[in-house]
Amino acid sequence: MTITFYDLAHDNGRRISPYGWRVRMALAHKGLDYDLVPIGFTDKDKLAFSGQTLVPVIIDGSKTIPDSWAIACHLEDAYPDRPSLFNGDAARSVTRLVANWVNSTVNPAMIKLIVGDIYKVCRPVDQAYFLETREKRFGMPLEKYVDQSDAQIERFRAILTPARLTLQDQPYLSGEAAGYADYCLFGSFQWARCGSPLKLLATDDPVHAWRARLLESFDGMPGKAMGFEA
Repeated sequence: MTITFYDLAHDNGRRISPYGWRVRMALAHKGLDYDLVPIGFTDKDKLAFSGQTLVPVIIDGSKTIPDSWAIACHLEDAYPDRPSLFNGDAARSVTRLVANWVNSTVNPAMIKLIVGDIYKVCRPVDQAYFLETREKRFGMPLEKYVDQSDAQIERFRAILTPARLTLQDQPYLSGEAAGYADYCLFGSFQWARCGSPLKLLATDDPVHAWRARLLESFDGMPGKAMGFEA
C-alpha cells in the first residue's frame, strides 16, 4: 500500500518545510513510494482528519502519523527490511539530540536570514496569512525581524561548529553513509535553498561539501527540487 504524504508544497512544486524535507529524505532512504498531497499555508482544512494543523503528516495503512520525528521512527520500525535511518537504538537516541539541536538552535538563526525571502516566494493567496502569523510569532514587523547582515551570517555559521568539526573527519554526520541525523540538518538547508537565494555557507566549509553530497543523493532528487542555486 502506497504511503500518503501531506507536505508543504506550492503550486510550482517549491517545497519549503524543513520538516517535510526530513520526511522526504527518509522516504527516499527507505526506498518507499508515496502519493504527495500538497498543502499550502492556508490549506489547513486538508489536515483536519489528523487532528492538527501542521505538516508533515503521513498515512500508512490504517495509521496516521504527524510530526517528522514520529514519522521517521514509524518508517524505521514498520520497514525493518529497508535501509536503516538510525543503525540501532543508541544511534536513534543520538539522532534525537541532533534533531533537537537543529530545531532549537540552527533553525531560529536561519529563519532570521531567510524568512523575508520565503514570504516573497509564497503563493499570493498565502502571503497575508504568512505575514500575519510570522509577525505575531516574532512580535514585530517582518522587515524589522529579518537580518541578512554579514554579522548574522557569521553568527549562523558559528552555530554550525559541531557539525563542521564532525564533517572534518567523516563524510556524513551519521558516519560513512548518510542517515536521519544528516536529514535533520539537511532539511533546514533545503528549506533555505528552496526559499531564499542567500548564500549561507562559505565554499571551503566542510558543511558546504556535505550539503553538495546530499544534493546529489537519490539520483539528484534534492538538487533537482525547485529552488535557488546552492
